[in-house]
Amino acid sequence: MTIITGETRIFPILGDPIAQVRSPQFLTQILQRREENGIVPPMHVAPEHFIDVMQSLRKTQNVHGIVITIPHKIPALDACDLVSERAKFVGSVNIIRKQSNGQLYGDNVDGIGYLDGVKKEGFDVKGKRALLIGAGGAGSAVAFEILQREAEYLAIYDLDQDRLNSLIKRLNERFPNRAGVGDQDPTGFDFIANVTPVGMRAGDPYPVDVSKLNSKQFVADAITKPEVSPMVEHARSLGCNTMVGAGMFNAEAEILVDFMLRDHPINN
Repeated sequence: MTIITGETRIFPILGDPIAQVRSPQFLTQILQRREENGIVPPMHVAPEHFIDVMQSLRKTQNVHGIVITIPHKIPALDACDLVSERAKFVGSVNIIRKQSNGQLYGDNVDGIGYLDGVKKEGFDVKGKRALLIGAGGAGSAVAFEILQREAEYLAIYDLDQDRLNSLIKRLNERFPNRAGVGDQDPTGFDFIANVTPVGMRAGDPYPVDVSKLNSKQFVADAITKPEVSPMVEHARSLGCNTMVGAGMFNAEAEILVDFMLRDHPINN
């Protein structure tokens, strides 16, 4: 049981809507397990009020960090005083630490959570060939982290060609000649990752051509409902090692708490 006192630190999560998120309970439990006197209360903030709320939280002295969820991740970038290289690349922020000097430092750890979840399942992308499905906000974060962790090559597939081409261009500027356009054929890849909602609804197609998967490949999915996506279920039937969406969620939750509890050296 969490006991709230006058010394309790506050780490609110901002979103619209907010009723569906699991983070308030889950992150508060992590704080409690670590014997930290803190809570993560949900705050339902409409987009038109986001900046005003952020200004108020900046002035509230027992707020030490802020978790950001949809639809505020992009405007949160400009609400920070400083942001990480990752956040700049992705163009959004999902976690903020209020530094001891009062500055708001933002990062986007979606990619770290995804790859840490994969690593906990025993797979390392270093030196491997990867196929990523999805070039949106989360996809961009995962793409950055795949190449940051020294994958040999990353192919990306997305229905939005403009978004896809823009991401690949930016990746190759940061990681020369290591990213390119992919398709739904997983042949020749060691790591297959879905970062789209495809598979959440009954009747959805598979994100990739599962008839071409083989048992030596690692298959990961970001969706949490159903708990085991159809793609992961099929991959497991072939003997593939896999990660389900909860793997990303659980890994990222620990990272979010770590980030909010300590100041970060700024190299900007």
